[in-house]
Amino acid sequence: MNALVESGLWPYLLVIVAAYLPTDVWRWLAVIFARRLDEDSELMIFVRAVATALVAGVIARLVLFPTGDLVTIPLAIRIGAVAGGFVVYFLARRSMLIGVLAGEAIMVAGAYFTAG
Repeated sequence: MNALVESGLWPYLLVIVAAYLPTDVWRWLAVIFARRLDEDSELMIFVRAVATALVAGVIARLVLFPTGDLVTIPLAIRIGAVAGGFVVYFLARRSMLIGVLAGEAIMVAGAYFTAG
């Protein structure tokens, strides 16, 4: 145990034990029980709606009430980045990755050109 502490690896072990394993159990249970669920059931439609609303709320909060370095980026650029990412998402055949990367690129470019 002393060798683990001296090697500097103990924080990684702590993350695995305290963060990953407790949440991983729930993920595996969800996979097991999800096989029995009907994807078009009222319950699943409700769950998807709530999950979508939560994501939209987090994005709105980040855009309208930013914290940290995001405060320095003007509101118009933050809104433009979200809108641009949304448009690219649909143009790229609903590719979440490409939409997010496009929104991020717009945000970075806007921050670069408005700085200084």
